[in-house]
Amino acid sequence: QVQLVESGGGLVQAGGSLRLSCAASGRTFSTYTMGWFRQAPGKERLFVAAINWNVITAYYSDSVKGRFSISRDNTKNTVYLQMNSLKPEDTALYYCAVARSAQYYDRASGYDYWGQGTQVTVSS
Repeated sequence: QVQLVESGGGLVQAGGSLRLSCAASGRTFSTYTMGWFRQAPGKERLFVAAINWNVITAYYSDSVKGRFSISRDNTKNTVYLQMNSLKPEDTALYYCAVARSAQYYDRASGYDYWGQGTQVTVSS
């Protein structure tokens, strides 16, 4: 049974940092693309960042480029999202996801498994 568990969310002031983690279990994900999405209340789920199985290729949404950094440790089946210079508009529920293919890395429909989410709240 595949399970993704996010952690590291919380309340932080604008300009601060947080590091999210997502531990995957149930199978080996070393060949999968791993990604992060976020969803604010009443809004759709949006792509944040993704990283290929090779740990070299990473993708970011324009809204987080230069502030967020995604990484992964294939030996631990874990993906991370380092978030710096946080803004109130970054407030959302952050979801971890994995995909067999990187073809649609920026679409929620392109992912096969999802975590339950971790809340990030940035105060002004």
